[in-house]
Amino acid sequence: MGSDAGHVSVLLAETLELLAVRPGGLWVDGTVGLGGHAAALLRASAPDGRLLGLDRDAETIERARAALVDFGDRARLETGDYREIPARLGDERADGVLLDLGISSAQLDDPERGFSFQADGPLDMRMDRRDGETAADLVNHLPEKELADLIYAYGEERRSRSIARAIVRARERAPIRTTAELEEIVRRATPRRAPRGARRALHPATRTFQALRIHVNQELEGLGEALEQIAGCLAPGGRMAVIAFHSLEDRAVKLTFRELSRRGHRLLTKKPVRPSETETRENPRSRSARLRALAMNGEEAA
Repeated sequence: MGSDAGHVSVLLAETLELLAVRPGGLWVDGTVGLGGHAAALLRASAPDGRLLGLDRDAETIERARAALVDFGDRARLETGDYREIPARLGDERADGVLLDLGISSAQLDDPERGFSFQADGPLDMRMDRRDGETAADLVNHLPEKELADLIYAYGEERRSRSIARAIVRARERAPIRTTAELEEIVRRATPRRAPRGARRALHPATRTFQALRIHVNQELEGLGEALEQIAGCLAPGGRMAVIAFHSLEDRAVKLTFRELSRRGHRLLTKKPVRPSETETRENPRSRSARLRALAMNGEEAA
């Protein structure tokens, strides 16, 4: 998501092409982040295209508002979840909708948000810090079996049971409060060597952190249903593009788009569009991105 110092929007050119952005119209960025994709949509739809941008993170919305100030009233930014797009649009229909389901670099790089183990910080992980349970709440209070099931389901972590057992033992000694504490617990509970034949070894804590983040933010809850409702908000010929960053999200998008194609929408991507070697080299965080798109009309798939 977004655009800020040191951050590059993922699959930007490919997204604009698939959305067929043109002058005028109403465009929606349901996960506006720091405004990188949004700014590109506004430039491509100039001089009179309008944008509705939503984000769950009130702090991020304020930074996006500052980044998009030059677009004036063409940009309407609101704090909210992309699942609220139909309600926020009301009777209007969108010419294009973008959902970038990843977390922004600003969130990932801020130790106070607790999304990453690269720097120590409070174990929070909430995209909306105004309410809701934190990752610390989960690791300190969930029963061992529920914790193991969560890590397995949302992190696809085969060692979920041993990790959950290690977490429970650690919290019996003292509450787990920081990202560094959890990272150390998970690292000690898992083998250090990557499986033979693995091209790139993930850090042992990567999948556990992903699972907790997904659960804390309910990232998969109602995703398919929301995509169906948003598709119903497209203007004739309108398009929707979704960028997913892990297999669980991408699977939900794939299955929903497949079902929508049976109802008259047209798939624009037979397979997900992936970042080029150049993009992944320049922006390593883009390497797991998968872009899918559909249209209301009968255009041929790419």
